[in-house]
Amino acid sequence: MKVTVFSTHKFDRPSLEDANQGRHAMNYLEVRLTEDTVALAKGSGAIALFTMDDASAPVLEALHSFGVKYIALRSAGFNHVDLKKAKALGIKVARVPAYSPYAVAEHTMALILALNRKIHRAHNRVREMNFSLNGLTGFDLHGKTAGVVGSGKIGAILIKILHGFGCDILAYDRYEDPELVQKYGVRFTDCDTVCTHSDIVSLHVPLTPDTRHMIDAGMIGRMKKGAMLINTSRGGLVDTKAVIEGLKTGQIGYFGMDVYEEEDGLFFEDHSDTIVQDDIISRLMTFNNVLITSHQAFLTHTALKNIAETTLYNLDCFETGKVSGNEVLVE
Repeated sequence: MKVTVFSTHKFDRPSLEDANQGRHAMNYLEVRLTEDTVALAKGSGAIALFTMDDASAPVLEALHSFGVKYIALRSAGFNHVDLKKAKALGIKVARVPAYSPYAVAEHTMALILALNRKIHRAHNRVREMNFSLNGLTGFDLHGKTAGVVGSGKIGAILIKILHGFGCDILAYDRYEDPELVQKYGVRFTDCDTVCTHSDIVSLHVPLTPDTRHMIDAGMIGRMKKGAMLINTSRGGLVDTKAVIEGLKTGQIGYFGMDVYEEEDGLFFEDHSDTIVQDDIISRLMTFNNVLITSHQAFLTHTALKNIAETTLYNLDCFETGKVSGNEVLVE
């Protein structure tokens, strides 16, 4: 089957080629799927998309007119796909439900440690031959209260890591995991309690209408003064403007983010020779207690291998009519 792969990067193409082994005719493109680029999918039976690609209704209509029947997502999230429109057009969609929860959980912990011990600031100082320790004081994680919002696969692994550091752990999830309670002393409670009683709050829930801007000005105002907020899940969970106000007043003491609500067209691209037009992220970068990574929490060799293998498995199933179990369904 001919497959057009949009948003191909140097870091993921080798793993896709290894997983494919020549089974499908893969057309690798660096450009994102948009209304302007959708014509590049002509002649393909399927397309493979990444998180920044646009599979909105107009794009799907164009894909349908070109004869594209399948969409293989190289991600767990699918909020960039109009699933109702896809269903109406008969376009099947499959995703990678899990690739490496350890990758994201470990990156989350890296952000926590780097912000706490100010590793990013210390690194920049030393490179300038400044070996002063002034302003670099951190805190012991042992004994601190960490709040994990969402205790699914990623959240559960982070809980285990935080337990190893000696943290007291609060968690919120629709489904309480008795094993986490028994083995790691997790106290499940409501989201408001988790956010308002924790020294560190880490978000690990999907983006839905109910979770959009769950961290808003009101929630930030109820958080502990100087608390740390970490988001490696979905940018839309956080009202970034409210976070900036919280940083300015000191209500938020540390902010680490790997995802951004307006990352489309910004993340995964080199803007070093241009003027970034996004005033919000430019303002965030002025705070020395903010650490931003550009959606790289998933980026490990293990995760890339798993993403590629599942993507190719989904394409194989599309071609043969087999049910992969990874289909994204909508009622």
